[in-house]
Amino acid sequence: MQKHLLNVTRPTDSDLQFTYVSWIRLNDVAKGYEQKVILREVFFRLGDGDRIGLIGRNGTGKTTLLQLLLGRDAPDSGTVDVTDGARIGYFSQFSELNGDSSIRTELEALFAEIRSVETELTEVEQLLGGDIDEKEMYRLVDRQAELLDAMEHRGGWTYHQAIDTALSMLGFDEERRDLPVDKLSGGWRNRAALAKILLEAPDVLLLDEPTNFLDVAGIAWLERWLRDFRGALLVVSHDRHFLEQVVTSIVEIENNHLQTYDGSYSDYVQQKQFRLKNLEREFSNEQQLLAYEQDAIADRKEAQKNPSGVLKRRLANIKKSKNPRPVDQVITSIYGGLHVHDDLCVVENLTKAFGDRPLFADVSFEIHRGDRIAVTGPNGCGKSTLVDVLTGAQEPDSGRVKWKTKAPSFIHYNRVLDDLDDDDTVTHSVNAMPDSLALTATKKDVARFLTLLQFSELDQKARIGTLSGGQRARVALAQCLLFGAGTIVLDEPTNHLDLPSTQVLERALVAFPGAVVIVSHDRFFVEKVALRQIAFDGQGSVRQIAGVEMN
Repeated sequence: MQKHLLNVTRPTDSDLQFTYVSWIRLNDVAKGYEQKVILREVFFRLGDGDRIGLIGRNGTGKTTLLQLLLGRDAPDSGTVDVTDGARIGYFSQFSELNGDSSIRTELEALFAEIRSVETELTEVEQLLGGDIDEKEMYRLVDRQAELLDAMEHRGGWTYHQAIDTALSMLGFDEERRDLPVDKLSGGWRNRAALAKILLEAPDVLLLDEPTNFLDVAGIAWLERWLRDFRGALLVVSHDRHFLEQVVTSIVEIENNHLQTYDGSYSDYVQQKQFRLKNLEREFSNEQQLLAYEQDAIADRKEAQKNPSGVLKRRLANIKKSKNPRPVDQVITSIYGGLHVHDDLCVVENLTKAFGDRPLFADVSFEIHRGDRIAVTGPNGCGKSTLVDVLTGAQEPDSGRVKWKTKAPSFIHYNRVLDDLDDDDTVTHSVNAMPDSLALTATKKDVARFLTLLQFSELDQKARIGTLSGGQRARVALAQCLLFGAGTIVLDEPTNHLDLPSTQVLERALVAFPGAVVIVSHDRFFVEKVALRQIAFDGQGSVRQIAGVEMN
């Protein structure tokens, strides 16, 4: 633990010359579970200065790769080599931090060596102020110089500020700083774990969805911190803006292999498009050759039975595979039968406080067909409370919410997620909803829609209780998108989604003919979906903005 203390003070941009150290290496690694291959022929290394974003569809092996890097799982074949003495910090989206200590105490304990130096320095200063002989004075002065030098080189003058900055930027007020970690909610415990891992300053940082539960200010601070971090970074994230700001290469798990793309997230998008076009071209050529080969085999069989029939076969009869229908076509075909009223909801003079702390006062706005409203602001300012009041989960202190259409006037994603029936199947849970668009759309369109959300035919028959967190989130989203309500309300809907699912959700919300109200820290998501904004400033003030400002 004490070695962590030596790297508390980060280097400046002018001090960028250092020897590359490869901390972790995977050589020809393969891994599977229950006869299912997850990873194969994996070659990978992670060293100082690397800034790697790890992406891939849910279930492709991101967590498996992290467990291999951490040494918590062993490969079926190949080797995982870790440099002796490597200090690896791991942040899980499901916090591993617990105990009776407060996060303030946990963070101060990281600096035990510095605190010991501080204590001795205070004792030396007190002795120097007392009645001592000349020999003892010189000894104490020499010791004081050594201690002052130790404080300088170990960041002893700034560690209090480092702790305060990390907790402040991650949203901790004084009360939460002193609560036992076990008393914190899951989201706050995640932030506490993140603060601890960052201040430990390990050689290697493995971060799994670190932006979940952070507000925009917290994410921006984390981006700055990681850009200054000189060690090795591997981050799993669906937050495209975060990836754009932090990483210098993208590694995608695809077909059990790692595919590397140099550059930022936007570079990855361009490079992958180019790669897929090349693969499509190669596949098309290979497909034609196989078709000709199949035709020749059929000719030989036909010649044995009916020699004259061979002459009637023509190249035009070769069967060609059809391209899948575009995402938008599948979505719009489902929404074609949904009719939504122009005026959906009126909110008048809403006021709500939490204890003695006012969250918002006299908030008024209307929701109309086609609205895409983002509710934004720092953590703890009242965004989720406003959504709860809007959907009837909480009562306002004053003011009113009037939905102007008959049921179903709205559907609340988070409530749907909480109410999923573990004994139900994916397909039945979507198709059995009253007034569902699944009842009017064709079974083929509904099945294709579920396929877009990465539910295979086998997944669609699975019981919800057997699904992962990301799969459950996609079931709830499918129910909301197909429910047929005039307004869809979503609070942090992308937290458990991978990038492809998030992109499908964006396209569905853009095509949705009703209104959408969203709370999200995902800036790419908000900017692509929202048209106007209800912005909390964190001080009890709320304003409406045309367009989206995500600073």
